[in-house]
Amino acid sequence: MTQDDVEVPAMPITPGTGAVAHDLSALVVPLLKGVIYQETDAGLWNALYSLQARVRDYVSVLGLELVLDEAEGYAFLRSRPQNDVGGDDPAAAKLPRLIVRRPLSFPVSLLLALLRKKLAEFDASGGDTRLVLSRDQIVETVRVFLPENSNEAKLVDQIDTHLNKIIELGFLRRLKSAQTGQAAAFEVRRILKAFVDAQWLADFDARLDAYQRQLKTGSQGAEND
Repeated sequence: MTQDDVEVPAMPITPGTGAVAHDLSALVVPLLKGVIYQETDAGLWNALYSLQARVRDYVSVLGLELVLDEAEGYAFLRSRPQNDVGGDDPAAAKLPRLIVRRPLSFPVSLLLALLRKKLAEFDASGGDTRLVLSRDQIVETVRVFLPENSNEAKLVDQIDTHLNKIIELGFLRRLKSAQTGQAAAFEVRRILKAFVDAQWLADFDARLDAYQRQLKTGSQGAEND
């Protein structure tokens, strides 16, 4: 099955990272570890916002660039395009990659694409800023794109595995019920918009159409047999 590569930061940092007097190291180190969110660490976010020009210059030496979305309230580092690194210096253009690229399985790519579309539809509705989905909603959204499986429990378990991977990547956050303490729903993190853009969706949609035709052909072949 075709795989997609996505360059993702580490898990989001927890509130309280960063010193009182923020210098470059107190900003760059958390960024190298993961995403800085305005909602979870306003102090660190404000310092980064004020010093972003210096941070950009600093990380550019490492072949990285700062992505800071003021409207969405997140910031992270990603690798600069190879043709932007080092200019005419071939050695500089071959800097080792600090931000890891991770291959994604088809089901995980599918879930990311569907969640991204849900987020676009949600934003278009002009409602709340947080998109929260139950596991049942996610299962129903993805079910139509997966091969038919008579074992419902096994299907749900597989989707749970894929959801856990997306949580690990930082694109979903598990929410807990105040009454039971159990996971009741998932928040789609808005940083997903930075990694799954319109071109990514268009490319994936083309592969998804081919995959659906393959499923349909396989199903008809089984019926004929």
